[in-house]
Amino acid sequence: MNPANPAKPVSSPNGNAPVTDDEIFAAHEGGKLAISVTAPIADPRSLAIAYTPGVAKVCRAIAQDASKAARYTWAHRVVAVVSDGTAVLGLGDIGASASLPVMEGKAALFKTFGGLDSIPLVLDTTDVDEIVATLVRLRPSFGAVNLEDVSAPRCFELEKRLIEALDCPVMHDDQHGTAIVLLAALRGANTVLGKDISKQRVVIAGAGAAGIACAKILLAAGIGDVTLLDSRGIIHAGRDHLNPVKAELAGRTNVAGLTGGLAEALAGADVFVGLSASTVAEELVATMAPDSIVFALSNPDPEIHPEAAARHAAIVATGRSDFPNQINNVLAFPGIFRGALDSGARRITESMKLAAADAIAAVAADELAPDHIVPSAIDPRVGPAVAAAVAAAARADGVA
Repeated sequence: MNPANPAKPVSSPNGNAPVTDDEIFAAHEGGKLAISVTAPIADPRSLAIAYTPGVAKVCRAIAQDASKAARYTWAHRVVAVVSDGTAVLGLGDIGASASLPVMEGKAALFKTFGGLDSIPLVLDTTDVDEIVATLVRLRPSFGAVNLEDVSAPRCFELEKRLIEALDCPVMHDDQHGTAIVLLAALRGANTVLGKDISKQRVVIAGAGAAGIACAKILLAAGIGDVTLLDSRGIIHAGRDHLNPVKAELAGRTNVAGLTGGLAEALAGADVFVGLSASTVAEELVATMAPDSIVFALSNPDPEIHPEAAARHAAIVATGRSDFPNQINNVLAFPGIFRGALDSGARRITESMKLAAADAIAAVAADELAPDHIVPSAIDPRVGPAVAAAVAAAARADGVA
């Protein structure tokens, strides 16, 4: 047990006994990753093939034709999982070293659900220029970059700069993974309720990395209206001191022209998406439109307890595994990167993200119910389905 942090036990899915501190620390002892060998070295002959002198032939071949690295090294199948430790889970800016257990876990999920190798890279700098320069120099060692737990608004600039600088897929999962699964869940919920996404007004509380990306993907999917809030209230074109990202969205959202805070935003809204670690009073959810949808996604504590939300909303989802309808990024990122790498995509396009959301929704299509609007986070069908859809979209977009 960790005496420095005597926190309450972690909830366990399916109503089982809570996960104990002893179990958690035992599972992480020594790290969660190891390197395995695909060409065993068991005798002098295999040594001569895997290493010197045989390896020199492969090195010369790649020196003459760099494209051969994709066939004769692992780089094209390796994802760099990169973080500066500034926005780790709900823990905030805890630094590079403390973020490494999360990046190791991410790598384990890549292998389990996408069949991809990945290397955690935690960088002891928050300077965007330094991070970009570091990854440009490391580019020959990996085939894609998964940005993780980088604080907003720096994460927007960092992702944009890396997409421009690298000739490989780059995605900030905290933004786009969340957005993709949210869209898939909303499609499932609307199918259950017989509702049209183009006629809905969605309220997103939280204008950080995930909130901004969710707003953008919902707009791309044809949502009727998005009302986006930050700590100062509803984002609208008349507000002062908006950063460039929020200012751009102010011109594309809030069709209803609302001002004020959450109370004004939720009145008559069809969908609530919580991404801000705030608290939402039950009486505000009661003011939403009939058959409303609540996605209370803050972890570990949802903005409103699911049981309270369910007294007023037709469908409720959270980010937790011990409640129905878990919105979990693992449904998206392994298949997205697998599809991008399988197709040889140079980048991840908006069409590829929308295709991923559609694929996730399609897996659950025959099993939809108010308490099952997305597949389980460990459903083995999801990764391959998402990978195939993303690869097809990459080819259609001409980036493969």
